Amino acid sequence: MSSRQQLLIWLIGTVLFFLGLYWLRTILLPFIAGMALAYFLDPAADKLETWKIPRPVATFILLTLFFALFVGMIVLILPLVQDQVGMIADKMPDYISRVSQSIKSMGNGRLAGVLGLSSGDVQNALQKFADQGLSVGTKLLGQLLSGGVAFFSVLSILLITPVVAFFLLRDWDEMVAGVDAWLPREHAEVIREQFRRIDHVLAGFVRGQALDCLVQGILYAIGWTAVGLDFGLVLGLLNGFLNFIPYAGTTFGFLLAMLVAFGQYGTDVTPLLLVAGVHVAVQLTDQAVLTPKLIGPRVGLHPVWILFALLAGGTLLGFVGVLVAVPIAAAIGVLIRFVVQRYKESQLYLGPSHHEGEGGGDP
Repeated sequence: MSSRQQLLIWLIGTVLFFLGLYWLRTILLPFIAGMALAYFLDPAADKLETWKIPRPVATFILLTLFFALFVGMIVLILPLVQDQVGMIADKMPDYISRVSQSIKSMGNGRLAGVLGLSSGDVQNALQKFADQGLSVGTKLLGQLLSGGVAFFSVLSILLITPVVAFFLLRDWDEMVAGVDAWLPREHAEVIREQFRRIDHVLAGFVRGQALDCLVQGILYAIGWTAVGLDFGLVLGLLNGFLNFIPYAGTTFGFLLAMLVAFGQYGTDVTPLLLVAGVHVAVQLTDQAVLTPKLIGPRVGLHPVWILFALLAGGTLLGFVGVLVAVPIAAAIGVLIRFVVQRYKESQLYLGPSHHEGEGGGDP
């Protein structure tokens, strides 16, 4: 079998694999979560194995500690979150009334003069924009909650993810060895090298981004609570979680916080600037300290490529696609760099005269 035929078979297999992901996208979330958890804990399991602890026992210990820590954090935070959720329900009518009054004042004030329009036109435009935003948000919330999808997703994560994580973490080394045994022998070492690079990139992203999200969530919660923003704890933790979706998640969390601040303070500039200042301070801290220390340059993805990956992943696989978009984009980036390197070493790039010159030698 020629190299071209081998490449064709691998391409067909890759296409079939991604088609399978697309067809099964509605049930993938607990399995992807379990795989990510197993990947995250695999180095710790390997470390325990060096201490003569059997792999199944090490897997049980690590998952028990992880979920105990997770449940412990929920128990500590849940009462505060419940209080703030209750406050949201109580204060929402006041917020809606205050936002409406602010829209009227903006329509009757300087904005109309700057735009050269009547106050009625500006007020109607702002009100229409607000109504459309509320309609879109309600529709998205309805889609998330309709048909029991949200309940099924939460239930599947709670029940299926621990089982998937246990078996994957227990058999991780055997699965890696099995995949290695399937590699074509002639190109096995080259493929292994690309997998090592992909692992390096994914480890830098998954483990580093998880810690980055946690730290940012704590900083946002502390900062927004300190400046007096209602629901600062909930909004801060939510913004930290959304940061796992680079750029888009952080932007959405900031806009949500500013919307709450606008409903709380109206057009009072000072508190609005304080809320925005917390966001700017956390982002500067992230760019200057957190990202270089926790993630570093290993992912190596351009922001435009990340945004494209997020949109493509969301379009193809929905919420699951958004979660896995950046890791898949990082892996594709490694493969693209390998292809470009091979291209620059080939006659297609250098031309046949380059090899002829190298082989000509002295007469």
